[in-house]
Amino acid sequence: AVMVQRPELFGAVVCEVPLLDMQRYHKLLAGASWLAEYGNPDDADDWAAMRRWSPYHNVPEAARQRLPAVLFTTSTRDDRVHPGHARKMAARMRERGHAPLYWENLEGGHGGAADNAQRATMLALEFAFLWRRLGAHREPAQRAGAAPA
Repeated sequence: AVMVQRPELFGAVVCEVPLLDMQRYHKLLAGASWLAEYGNPDDADDWAAMRRWSPYHNVPEAARQRLPAVLFTTSTRDDRVHPGHARKMAARMRERGHAPLYWENLEGGHGGAADNAQRATMLALEFAFLWRRLGAHREPAQRAGAAPA
């Protein structure tokens, strides 16, 4: 949610197996078990509050507000958070002029990887993404936030 609410705080975001559509989360997989935690979007008062922070429902048009570079990762076999959250969010961002990256592992579970090889692949993708977005083109002192010499 913070990526959409305060995008200026981030140079890049890796969003793993995310819960993003707060209007439908309770209809997918284990979502109904979280009603006490997040609220019930079928209740008008709850939804009025949830609508203000539901990431999927607050993606701005890119021409109005740029969001940070984002990589969504999910797993087809996640049994807690449906991969549709990441799929829909990436699609919504594209519709609104942003350029998210998306990676879905066909195996794995809520952790996103079925074994160490898959986890290594995921981590390599994530670190490469962050390196390219946050620091590959900068001198080491600049990456750490220091002023250039």
